[in-house]
Order: sequence, then structure tokens, then C-alpha cells
Amino acid sequence: MTEEQRQRLAAILDAAIQRVNPYEMLVERLRLEDDELVVRSDEGERRFQLTDYDRILVLGAGKAGALMALAAETVLGERVADGVVAVKPGHGVKLARVRTVDAGHPVPDDGSLAAGKAVTELAESADEKTLCLVLISGGGSALLTAPLEASINGQQVALTLADLRETTSALLESGATIQEINCIRKHLSALKGGRLAEKLYPATTATLILSDVVGDDLDAIASGLTVPDSTSYHDALALVARYQLEARLPRRVLEVLEAGAAGTIADTPGADNQIFERVSNLLVGTNCTALAAAAEAARAFGYDTVVLSSQLTGEARELAKTFAGIARDLNRYELLARRPCCIIGGGETTVTIRGGGLGGRNQELALSYVNELDRNPRHAEGVAFLSASTDGNDGPTDATGAFASLGVLAAAREQQLAPADYLAANDAYHFFERLGALHKIGTTGTNVCDIQVLIVERSIS
Repeated sequence: MTEEQRQRLAAILDAAIQRVNPYEMLVERLRLEDDELVVRSDEGERRFQLTDYDRILVLGAGKAGALMALAAETVLGERVADGVVAVKPGHGVKLARVRTVDAGHPVPDDGSLAAGKAVTELAESADEKTLCLVLISGGGSALLTAPLEASINGQQVALTLADLRETTSALLESGATIQEINCIRKHLSALKGGRLAEKLYPATTATLILSDVVGDDLDAIASGLTVPDSTSYHDALALVARYQLEARLPRRVLEVLEAGAAGTIADTPGADNQIFERVSNLLVGTNCTALAAAAEAARAFGYDTVVLSSQLTGEARELAKTFAGIARDLNRYELLARRPCCIIGGGETTVTIRGGGLGGRNQELALSYVNELDRNPRHAEGVAFLSASTDGNDGPTDATGAFASLGVLAAAREQQLAPADYLAANDAYHFFERLGALHKIGTTGTNVCDIQVLIVERSIS
């Protein structure tokens, strides 16, 4: 990989991230027309006559929450009466009328609990003369925590933060998809799975959603705080069995899921519930939006550019094999595009934890790509690859992702680093750190899943 290739990969990613800057995007999507608030979403416009309301509240959770709140304050100014948004530490900005609460991610912490309490109290203060703007972005499931309390056979059972932390850790290590993880989390929460909408009712609610979920399933993004839930306690319990989590989950968690499946605990509200009659769930930004900007940047460099999909999923190490195969085909046969070319993909992979190393799904994907080159380096000349998270933090690390190429492999061999060994240990971070191939950009303030960029400069000689 040449320095120019590395810079171009970074520039293509940066163009994607800039396009989904939460502040810029929301300022474009919100506007005041006299006393009317107009919200432009991917599905069209929604209008709210502000004279119908005594006050406007802003609530939310997610890595982009602070910048989204800043946009709401910019457009609405002093019309905002109060607000609270749960954010990841380091993602806050100075706000005039909306409070931010630093909370834990990807595993909830005491801050998540405090955020859940603050949002609950503000939501329960809303009435039919209140307009609530709910700002949702990736990470909201962990950042906003309110453990469920329920009566089971006459006994009051209250889940604890420790219960949810243990459950979240087990789910994150299981290889389950985000939709599956959030199905279980929704049924252990007093806010998720549409239960925040219950607390807001009878207020009018406009939820503005920045999607970090493949396919943009609204009931999965931040665990569907104001969205009718399409899943049930039966579904959650089936997932526990599928991923063999019975021995890893706290006893109280299993009791709640089993009681819910038996009908002892009311399920999360579905689409026929009246609470959703005054709720508008509006999608304002997606992975597709970012991919379009990445493609524009790649074409500006002169690459014949193809966007594969915004819905790439599965094990990170397996998707890497697909990108390695695409690169070989491009070099040998110019399938998909003519060289020089750029292939872009997006989505969110999973990692089943087997070792005790450090990394994230994008670093693991890049490491698996290097491992594929180690197994078969043919037809990989002139190819450079980057897999990265749009939020700037890949897993529990300070890197957004990593670069992969024959040059990275050569450096690894020179240092006697075996990609397969690091892959087996899920230790991508330390592999790339030693090679100077991590990509670090800091916190971006946004989150729309991940992006992969593959460039091919020339064919083999």
C-alpha cells in the first residue's frame, strides 16, 4: 500500500462521515415556517403546528445525540423548554437548553442508569399539550438504561444494572446480530421496545432517527424506544436457546423472559396500541447516505466506482474473504468495474469472541483480509483495503478500523507476526498497532454502521 492509497482510502471514508454529520444533516431537515415546524425525512415531510402546544421537550439517546440536540436548539431556539440526551463520554457539545448525561457504551453503566431516570422523569411530565422531539442514534440501547420491574406470581422482581451489564456482555460475545441482541434487551427494559412511547403518551412525539442498523429496522435502532415492537418474549427466549446463553444470563433475567413468554408479564406494545397514534418515527440518515458520499469522493479520484450494498452482514472474518475474492477478480478479469476502480460496501458485521484479545469488528475484518493474503497472495498487487466504523471507535478501542494490503502483510512477516494467530485470539488491535496500520480519527459524533473501501490500481504483471 502506497501512502497515496492510504490517503485516498482515508479521504473516501471521511467524505462518507462528513455527509452524515448529525448537526448539518438535522439543520437541513428541520425548518420553521412561521409557527409551524417542518421535518423532512426520507419518507417525506411532516408538519407540526406549534401553536397547538404549550411547550417543546427534547429527549434522546445515542452517540450523535448531542449534535442532534444542538441542531434542534439552532432551529427552535427558546421554544425548547427542557431536554435531556444520553451520550457517550467525549461526544458532548455545549448546549443552552438540553442537558446531556454521559453514559456507558457498549455495556451500560451508572451513567446509563442516571440517563434512563432523567429521560423517564421528563417523559412522564409530558401531556397532550406537549410536543416531544426524540433524537435517536446508534448506541442508544446501552446509553439509556431503565431495568424492568415486574410482578411474577405475586413477587416483585426488579432487574438491576448488574443484571443488564452481564446480559449485554454475554450477548455481545455471542455472535448474535444487533436485531437479535436488541430483541432481548427490549424485553428487559422499562423504556425500550416502544415503552418510552407509553411514558410520553398522550404527548405528540416526533422521533428523528439516525440509523446504525442494517436494513434500517426502526424497531431495532436503539431498541425501538418509540416504535411498535414486532418481537415478543417468546422470540427473546428462543434467542437465548439458539445462542446457548442460559448458563451465562443472570437468574432474574431468565425469570423475566420466562414469565413474559408465559403471559405473566405484559409484552412490549405492538402496532395496534393507541399510544402510537400520536407518534411519528422519521428516518433522517442512513448508511446509504454515507455510501453515496463515499462513491462521489472515489469517482473524484478517477476510480470506476461500484457500491455493493448497505446491508453487508455476517461474521467479520467471513466477509473479508468475499472482499479478497472480489479484489482478485478485479485484478484478473475486471469483474464489476474497470481498473483503476473502487468497490464500496456498508453494513455491520458480527464477531464471535473466541480469544482474549483486543479489537473491533472492522479490525477483525481487516485482519482476516490480511490472513487471506497470507494464504493466497496471488492477484493482490495494487490492492488496498480499509474497513472502518463511522463513529470513530471500533469496538472498545480508539481506532476506527484498519488498513490491509500486501504491504501490511510484508511488514507482518518481517516482524514475524502470524495473522492467523492474532485472528484466533481476536487480537486485531495489537496486530495492526505493531504495524502502524490502525486508522485513528477520533470521535466523529455520528454513527451509521460501518464502511469498507477497496481500491485496485492495476493488474498483476
